[in-house]
Amino acid sequence: MKPELVIEARERDVGGFFVRRALPTLRRKLVGPFVFYDHLCRVDFQPGQGLDVRPHPHIGLATVTYLFEGTFQHRDSLGYVQSILPGDVNWMISGSGIAHSERTPPELKQSGGPLHGIQCWVALPQEHEEIDPSFVHHPAATIPRVDRPGVDLRVIAGSAYGETSPVRVLSPTLYVNAHLRAGASLTVDEQHEERAVYVAAGVVSLVGDDALYGEGSLLILPAGEAVLHSHDGANVMLLGGARLGGERHVFWNFVSSSLDRIERAKQDWSEGRFGKVVGDELEHIPLPTS
Repeated sequence: MKPELVIEARERDVGGFFVRRALPTLRRKLVGPFVFYDHLCRVDFQPGQGLDVRPHPHIGLATVTYLFEGTFQHRDSLGYVQSILPGDVNWMISGSGIAHSERTPPELKQSGGPLHGIQCWVALPQEHEEIDPSFVHHPAATIPRVDRPGVDLRVIAGSAYGETSPVRVLSPTLYVNAHLRAGASLTVDEQHEERAVYVAAGVVSLVGDDALYGEGSLLILPAGEAVLHSHDGANVMLLGGARLGGERHVFWNFVSSSLDRIERAKQDWSEGRFGKVVGDELEHIPLPTS
């Protein structure tokens, strides 16, 4: 099988470290409910350095954080304070509106260390776009594991490979982390309407396709059996789910089926009508001008 589309994630400097952004692009806006997909490229912070994402707002989406290495601390306007470690899942539903920040904890910032992971947004179905905001932390031990020959799987959200994640999703979702050892193959779960593979590390191929796909490649898969293979080992993310009804508009950190709703969110942030991030009230990211 050959991919329907291959997107090479664009590298961006987001203030002290780099991300590879795979979604959205002009060629593809969503895969299932996934509307934004950032790969936090691996970095070794020196003592005194770290992640400092100041308070900022969201509407109409769920943010999903999954780390391979490192840790950082989430704070939000609901009052939640939560450190996330590798294998944990932070799932924040913004709904009608929430503000949050993400920073390296002070003690880790003092010593330095690695950071590597994925941050993405899942757009909400139209009937749930204005639900109350919420935040839930799922420790790594609660995330279902599936062992296949030469492959370790974690079902981060939704259902796959006969397991269902405890993460509350609002539409059918595929989100799985798969570690393929050298020489291993994996059939991508076929139960979901839309599917893609993101290569976070290593190189993979698809059985029936001679091309090799390395780190930063997002492979949009057609319907049918798709079998991944890695000669030397790879770390990949499987993502997708049911196609959402209606168009989604994205401006900055806002996602909505309504342009008027995005305009209202822009005004609300500019005029201070979002809640303050508890314990991180002194700074914020201003609304972009374009």
